[in-house]
Amino acid sequence: MTELPTVQIPAHLPEPDAPALSHGLQVQAMLREKIDAAGGWLPFDAWMQAALYAPGLGYYSAGSAKFHQEGDFTTAPETSPLFARALAPQVAQILQASGSQTVLEFGAGSGALAAALIPALQDLGITVDYRILDVSADLRARQQARLAPWGEQVQWLDTLPSAFEGCVLANEVLDAMPVTLFRWNDQGGLDELGVEHSPAPQATVPFSWATRPADPAVGTVVSARMPPLPGYQSEINLQAEAWIRDLGRWLRCGAALLIDYGFPQAEYYHPQRLQGTLMCHFRHHAHDQPLILPGLQDITAHVDFTAMADAALDGGLDVLGYTSQARFLMNAGLMNLIQAPGDNPPERARQLAALNTLISEAEMGELFKVLAIGRGVDGPLLGFNRGDRRDRL
Repeated sequence: MTELPTVQIPAHLPEPDAPALSHGLQVQAMLREKIDAAGGWLPFDAWMQAALYAPGLGYYSAGSAKFHQEGDFTTAPETSPLFARALAPQVAQILQASGSQTVLEFGAGSGALAAALIPALQDLGITVDYRILDVSADLRARQQARLAPWGEQVQWLDTLPSAFEGCVLANEVLDAMPVTLFRWNDQGGLDELGVEHSPAPQATVPFSWATRPADPAVGTVVSARMPPLPGYQSEINLQAEAWIRDLGRWLRCGAALLIDYGFPQAEYYHPQRLQGTLMCHFRHHAHDQPLILPGLQDITAHVDFTAMADAALDGGLDVLGYTSQARFLMNAGLMNLIQAPGDNPPERARQLAALNTLISEAEMGELFKVLAIGRGVDGPLLGFNRGDRRDRL
């Protein structure tokens, strides 16, 4: 019988401080209650939803720092304003094609992308109407403070629009949507992974993995994407697929740029990727233990971009482009933004370091991809005019 993954605290992780430990105990108590209410076994997607988004307790709902040096990870917009400035011409093209001046950003984090993109679009002659939809009240407050200089030009939405025309941005949003974990058993059947808790509330690692036969609907989806491989574990992101299909309902004209780390399906379910792509981030340390530090760490899974493209087509949208982040940014003119050698040597050095992070194959350049989907947008998009990989989806 194939053994379940072990749950342990990696030796390299820093110790949480006292306030974090106190908060973590509250999150653990909440999760124990959810497991008990579910009959002693909670599907992992429900666990991930609660650990990340439970009001006042989840990782994205509580007040801990998350981004850049003081947080747990760094996103491309946090790395450098060069990211947003390179993105601006592509956003401008979409706005022109849709006859709109409205940008809608999902999961705006600290507001770094908006803070750099709004003036970059202004330089291109566009006074943008910027809208943000973020499920985190804490992050929303931080965004409002950072973006206060633009006043009413930036507004926050509480719900999805019923109809929208313009450009939609989602940078590192899909990877944080709760995933269903599955595992092929030794008999060639499919199991779903869930979470149980220890009878001892103060146990060092109070949660453990347990399996149940997968729901037939989950089995149908997984079987269509990969063959049975005993012991193979991975994920499907049904919530992200549903979100994209629903985007087809309210995006009347324009395009969405989905930027995230991931692979096309053939690479996602490669036989050598035996344990899937689930990853966690705590104080800039990455590891694969999602059942520890609940509420204190980020939990993510890579994106199956083939599944996202299929969901877009199911929602009546067009797949307009797919390529690596490096190729997209260079197509959009990133290299033209780097200062000449003699202009400002310290700033040029900072820009070159950021450039390496954004486009190097060893950093974000190849792992991160950009998928463009939309409706009513004619002609090739700027960011995909070279190196479009739609044929690999």
